[in-house]
Amino acid sequence: MHNLQETLNRREFLQKSTLASAGVLASASVFASGTSAKRKVAMVGTGHRGTSMWGVAVVREFSDVIEFVGLCDINPGRAETARKMLNVNCPLFTDFEKMMRETKPDILIVTTVDATHDQFIIKGMEMGADIVTEKPMTTDEGKCQAILDAEKRTGKKVTVTFNYRYSPHRQKLYELLREGAIGKVTSVDFHWYLDTSHGADYFRRWHRLEEKSGSLWVHKASHHFDLLNWWLESEPESVYAQGALEHYGKNGTIRGTNCRSCAHKAECKFYFDVTKDKRLTALYVDNEKYDGYHRDGCVFKEDINIYDKMAATIHYANGVNVSYSLTTYSPYEGYRIAFNGTKGRLEAWVKESGKMTREPYDELMLSKNFGEVEYIKIPQAEGHGGGDARLRDKIFRNPNAADTFRQSAGSRDGAMAILVGIGARKSMKTGQPVKIADLTDLKPVAIKS
Repeated sequence: MHNLQETLNRREFLQKSTLASAGVLASASVFASGTSAKRKVAMVGTGHRGTSMWGVAVVREFSDVIEFVGLCDINPGRAETARKMLNVNCPLFTDFEKMMRETKPDILIVTTVDATHDQFIIKGMEMGADIVTEKPMTTDEGKCQAILDAEKRTGKKVTVTFNYRYSPHRQKLYELLREGAIGKVTSVDFHWYLDTSHGADYFRRWHRLEEKSGSLWVHKASHHFDLLNWWLESEPESVYAQGALEHYGKNGTIRGTNCRSCAHKAECKFYFDVTKDKRLTALYVDNEKYDGYHRDGCVFKEDINIYDKMAATIHYANGVNVSYSLTTYSPYEGYRIAFNGTKGRLEAWVKESGKMTREPYDELMLSKNFGEVEYIKIPQAEGHGGGDARLRDKIFRNPNAADTFRQSAGSRDGAMAILVGIGARKSMKTGQPVKIADLTDLKPVAIKS
């Protein structure tokens, strides 16, 4: 545990951001404080996601209220690159506990490989810090329980960064459901599509290994399950799932170690020239000599053991049934969702990228039984539909504002999101439904208070 080199790898995800609009805030933010002194922040995991969403953007927007006091990574070259990107002068570490002892941060930001989140969340709380962690909170039920126990034991707080909750169109869905626009919700159809660029990218990186990401049931779908839990204001009771790996990995007829060294560049439609991205080159290509990690791994590597198509039926404690699916090789990126209620239907087809024409707004369709159809247009914004900047503002700038739409997420929210995916993964392997209450000591409630 003392040497980060033995366990950590990196996260990456390029994300632009904009300044926040109206703050919609949490009831118990880790930054709530009566002091005017800057809060000391440390980060473990200085990959793409950490340096962008929680690095450069945070320094740019909140340097008057926070100060980075330490950056930690197994890759010393990447840590140095991150420091330059953030334009800060804090010390660098490869030993996590040494960083915690010497810098004594108020807040620890955890953006490491998913399967290592629990180690840093727990030790970070034990060493005096509140935690801001990327989703997923962790990757299996044992680690989840350990985090919940440590939070109770230490009195520190875990905030899970579910940025999708903060995008305006998803907030509008929440508002309409709370207003009873379609009566009592009875079922949901929810289908997510990853395209042959973004979807394929999960199979190039460390996410391709279930032991590191928990599979896309946990790494990616925990976002979607959290949205369901939040929209429905209830908690999942059971899940039954099916899926397969039948497009990437061993299914390929050509393969290599990574794209740059591959003999099939000319014929492979998934060829990815990482050197065309200056940021990825600086973080990964220029620092491969330290850890051997390839950001442009082959999507057909035979060690890939996650699934590329998934489907689940989720039953909620309030009686709502959900039909969910995730596909990772679609021609476009986005999702379709429909809430069916006793008085109508609320639906959206959100096109996030790809070959389809993209309008400057997202559109919701509200259909009333025996009534008119209303189309509601929500302006788009950068950063997960505008959610990134609003979430950062919530955490760092306005921690004491009212959380009007219950968008702040703590450890229970983080747990309930991953437990659906963990249950789905188990269900696939056993062929049986999995009860969420059997995974940890959390008991699903029908109506969240």
